[in-house]
Amino acid sequence: MIKFLDLQKINSTYQEQFQEKMKLVLDKGWFILGDEVKLFETNFAKYCGTKYCIGVGNGLDALVLIFKAYIQLGKLQKGDEVIVPANTYIASILAVLQADLVPVLVEPKLETYNINPNLISEKITTKTKAILPVHLYGQLCEMETINAIANKYNLLVIEDAAQAHGTFKNQKSKIKNLKSSAAYSFYPGKNLGALGDGGAITTNDDEVAKVLLSLRNYGSEKKYHNEFVGINSRLDELQAAFLNVKLPFLDADNDKRRSIAKRYLSEIKNDKIVLPTWDFSNNHVFHLFVIRTENREQLQNYLVQNQIETVIHYPIPPHKQKAFKEWNSLSFPITEKIHNEVLSLPISPVLTDDEVDFVIEILNKY
Repeated sequence: MIKFLDLQKINSTYQEQFQEKMKLVLDKGWFILGDEVKLFETNFAKYCGTKYCIGVGNGLDALVLIFKAYIQLGKLQKGDEVIVPANTYIASILAVLQADLVPVLVEPKLETYNINPNLISEKITTKTKAILPVHLYGQLCEMETINAIANKYNLLVIEDAAQAHGTFKNQKSKIKNLKSSAAYSFYPGKNLGALGDGGAITTNDDEVAKVLLSLRNYGSEKKYHNEFVGINSRLDELQAAFLNVKLPFLDADNDKRRSIAKRYLSEIKNDKIVLPTWDFSNNHVFHLFVIRTENREQLQNYLVQNQIETVIHYPIPPHKQKAFKEWNSLSFPITEKIHNEVLSLPISPVLTDDEVDFVIEILNKY
C-alpha cells in the first residue's frame, strides 16, 4: 500500500536528533516557555521574514489569539464581521466565532480553491473589519489584490497559513501589509509538523506581538500579574525542540513536494480527472495535491484496490455542517462542487520515484 502520508518514515529520518533534543530538555528540567521555544520563535520568524513569532498550542488557538489581540487593542470589537472563504477547513470559521466575531462567507475560485478576491468587495459592509484569507492546500492566495482591498476599506488582514509553511518565502506580498498577522499549525501531518499539537503566529506588528505574548500565557507577561483575560496556549518546549530539528530541512522538503507535483501535472493524462492549477512559482508548497473528479467514490475505490491511499479534503463544506445548522440552507455552488469532487493524492518528501510512477500509471489507466 502506498500510504497517503507516511509520518513514521518522515520522522524516522530525525530519530537521532529527536533523542538528543529529548535528553537536552530532560536534563535542563525546564518544560514550559524555555530556551527551545525561544530558539524556535527566533528561527521561524527569520525563516518567514517577520519581526516576531509567538509559539502557541495549536493552529486554531493561533487564529483565535490574533483576533483577541486585535480586540484588546481596540482594532476589533465583538460582533464585527470577518470575510472568510466558504471553501476552507472548519477551524478558520471556528476561530472567528470563538472570538465573538461574525464570519461572512465568500466563494472561492474553482481554479485555485482559494477565496475569490473579485467577490470580496460585494460582501463588505460597515460592520466588516477584517479579511481572513486561507492559503488552502499550501497555495498562496492573491494577496496583492486582497491587501489592496483591505487598504481601500481600512480592514485588517489575518492570514490562515496552517497549510502553507514556506509559501511566503521570496514573496513580495508579505511586505505589502506590515500590520498583518499569520497563523500556523504544526499538526504532525503539516509540511513542518511536530510530534503532537503546536502552532505559531508571525507578525511585524509590535503592539500585537506584545499582547499575544501575554494572551497565550493567561494574560500575563510577568508571573502572577495578569493584564488581560488570556488563555493557556503555549508551544510545548519538547515540540519546539523537535521543530528546531526539522525547520532547516523545510525548504528541501517543499522542493521535493513541488517536484512530485510537477510530475503529476505533466504526466497524469486522464480526461476524467481535473488537475490543480499552478503557475510553477514558489507560491505553492503542496501541503496537499488535490484533484477533482465527478465520480470520486468510484475513483477512490479504484485506487484502494490498487493499493493507493487517498484522503478527501474536505467531504462536507462548513456551511453544510451540523454545527452550523443556521447556514445549512445557504447556497455556495462552487464550494459545494469542490467538496463533492476533491480527492488528495499521496505527496510527501519520502514518496519514492517508483511510487510516483505507480500512482501516475494507475490514474492514467482509470
